[in-house]
Amino acid sequence: MAASVASSLSLSLWSGSHRLRPYKPKPSSLSFSLSHQYQYQYQYQYQYQTLRSLRCRCTPPEAEEAEEAEDEAEDEANDDQEEASPLPPMFSGPLFDWPDETPEEVAKGYERLYGPAFSGHSHLGGNIYHMDAVLNKLIDEFDNLIVTKPVDDFEERVVQVRRVTKVVKGGKNLSFRAIVVVGDKKGHVGVGVGKALEVSEAVVKAVINGRRNIVTVPLTKHLTFPHRATGKFRAAEVMLRPAAPGSGVIAGGAVRAVLELAGLQNALGKQLGSDNALNNARATIVATQQMRHLADVARDRGIPMEELWK
Repeated sequence: MAASVASSLSLSLWSGSHRLRPYKPKPSSLSFSLSHQYQYQYQYQYQYQTLRSLRCRCTPPEAEEAEEAEDEAEDEANDDQEEASPLPPMFSGPLFDWPDETPEEVAKGYERLYGPAFSGHSHLGGNIYHMDAVLNKLIDEFDNLIVTKPVDDFEERVVQVRRVTKVVKGGKNLSFRAIVVVGDKKGHVGVGVGKALEVSEAVVKAVINGRRNIVTVPLTKHLTFPHRATGKFRAAEVMLRPAAPGSGVIAGGAVRAVLELAGLQNALGKQLGSDNALNNARATIVATQQMRHLADVARDRGIPMEELWK
């Protein structure tokens, strides 16, 4: 019993001799979540409750009353101090109070990092990087990627679209082949072929190929051939004959498409060999290239045109 009383007295004396002082942490520039006064208050309450729970019930009431009175006096003093100086807000603005920058200083800083602005005006001097030229170049490249139909007098007529197969080691590759005749009905015509996985793409390729192979067909004032001609292309053979005014185009298949887009209104055409549309169209082109005007023949021979009729 004496030992317990002695231990309680020693504990009470130790707690009385070592007064509780608020914990003062080192100031840090990054601790903005709570003010220092809040930290002191929470640390003080934690220490006080911990030591109070360790006290024994045998503590003399006089010492306990005196300590409680001192604690109340300290609390009142702290309350008065808090009322006198209100606590600052949790976060009151930037970490550093920088001076205001002028727009020119901001523009110079931006130019150091990213270069001049879109206007091309430089605040630092030196070479000015114009963005307008770059944008115009990009726009031109983008416009070139868009496939647009050229504005001219040429007309297009699809003669045939077939599904073709290419046999490879792994199997068969299916695609489409289009035959297109392009002409302006003024003596210029061309035949083009295109292959693609889609029909529309094959037709576009065929039109481009036909425009690259434009030939000139000789015509008379009655819009017919100047003389007879026969053209051969591989197994196909086409016979062309002039016709009287009002006869019209008497032909069929690919031959008719080529003659009409070439501008002929009175002509006769006959397929003598294969019925392949591509070969017949190209045979028609070969036959038209064999024809010549009387004036051209007379000029090449160096004689007047009347001599040709003798």
